[in-house]
Amino acid sequence: MADETTARAWLATAVAEARAGLAEGGIPIGAALYGPDGTVLGRGHNRRVQDGDPSMHAETAAFRAAGRQRTYRGTTMVTTLSPCWYCSGLVRQFGISRVVIGEAVTFHGGHDWLAEHGVEIVVLDDAECVALMRDFIEKNPALWNEDIGD
Repeated sequence: MADETTARAWLATAVAEARAGLAEGGIPIGAALYGPDGTVLGRGHNRRVQDGDPSMHAETAAFRAAGRQRTYRGTTMVTTLSPCWYCSGLVRQFGISRVVIGEAVTFHGGHDWLAEHGVEIVVLDDAECVALMRDFIEKNPALWNEDIGD
């Protein structure tokens, strides 16, 4: 990861995806997978509602959009929200080197566990990401609880 400026620029891609998901009637979580050279390999947003698929989280969508890679070493998963255990497992399974997180205020997922296992974690505490999730959770508590498995 070059610096916070790069992390925030990459986060903008994930935020655009989160907004697209919200506009489709879904949960506003977005993600993007960046290669070691800074190119976007894949991007996506949570599509649980739109596709009726509980496994289609934002990180999963970005990972799938990236397609098959020889290795994921040196890649960065950028996500608007701290990754849940499912998405944290994806990061560990495939050896993604770092995770840039827009916010971990509204939901504190598995990023501490990832850090304990050598994944570089960058939490940006982005005000826009926090506001987006707080507003969604306030308006859609049942849908949010379904998404996080409560």
